Amino acid sequence: MSELQQQVQAAIDKLVDSGEERGIQVAVFHRGQPVVEAVAGVADASTGRPVGSDTPFYNYSIVKGAAATIAHILVDRGLFGYDTPVAKIWPEFGARGKQTVTIRQVLNHSAGVPQIPLDTTPEDLCNWDKMCAAIADQELWWEPGTKIGYHAYTFGYIVGEVVRRATGKRISQLLADEVAGPLGVADEIYFGMPASQQPRLARLEDAPPDPQMAAQMAAMPPDLPMFKAAPMTLMPTAQLGNRSDILAADIPAGGKTSARAIARMYAALLDRVDGVRLISPERLREATAVSMSGADQVFGMPTTWGLGYSIGRLGASPQESSTAFGVGGAGGSFAYGDTASGIAFGLTKNRLSNDFGTATQIVQLVNERLAVGSAPSR
Repeated sequence: MSELQQQVQAAIDKLVDSGEERGIQVAVFHRGQPVVEAVAGVADASTGRPVGSDTPFYNYSIVKGAAATIAHILVDRGLFGYDTPVAKIWPEFGARGKQTVTIRQVLNHSAGVPQIPLDTTPEDLCNWDKMCAAIADQELWWEPGTKIGYHAYTFGYIVGEVVRRATGKRISQLLADEVAGPLGVADEIYFGMPASQQPRLARLEDAPPDPQMAAQMAAMPPDLPMFKAAPMTLMPTAQLGNRSDILAADIPAGGKTSARAIARMYAALLDRVDGVRLISPERLREATAVSMSGADQVFGMPTTWGLGYSIGRLGASPQESSTAFGVGGAGGSFAYGDTASGIAFGLTKNRLSNDFGTATQIVQLVNERLAVGSAPSR
């Protein structure tokens, strides 16, 4: 067992023993080779079922990275380009002034369509055609390409419908055929997860309430953009994320994955993993370069995106980590790759926290050990 493996294992054991986390996985690849695979805690507090390396977790947005990866695979194959208008592939999307929105603008969150109807229910989220029709009928919040704002739910449906129209296959099928299958993790990463497989999932639980955060939320004016982008009833909670219908549905703004599976995907974007490389080096360079940055029009904070991946690393300044690309998930999970260090990282957990404190701690530990002296590969 390597020293890094021992250090990561000790760190996550401590997090579980302290009660800060319930169940957690960490997986790290370095230049295509697995170097850490650590688990701690329980997948289901009610039964004591332990977390295994192959236990899938519903991690909300971290599987946006897989949706983006599928789009890049199809661009590599010439099915469409980044500057192809969405409406060229999905004509109905062009309604209400959206005819110029491009796939690039969807991937970098500048499309101007961050909202779903405020009367959307959990059952609606599970109805692919209804959600796509509702998004196609939305009006722009800004001129496409001029501002940036997180497309929390709409990102997945738009990318997924473009993929479906271009290939005739649902994005969940392409995830299995083009990513999970070739990488040997077909039973560890999903958009929609068959009901027969759901007993393998980690059960989500909400972290204890934070009175200070609750007070801050209560003090926010009700007309903030974040309250207009989606109904509050669809905020990422354990109750929502444990619903069988939500778990079974293709909602590719999020998904279910083990840390090992999502880290393996990022590793296969950076390098060959057991002979598999998902996209060309040229495609990787374009996908992971800064494409759009600015003040997020939905949530207000500064943000920087490549094409489907956020740019930057937890615990590091933007200048220090401009070669890192990935997506974090509501609840505190995180996954990324780094073209300079060759690190591919995944952390999944089932206690939904309000920050990325756990992931930041483990990311920093891994980088202290692996990133020093790494030569840039860009």
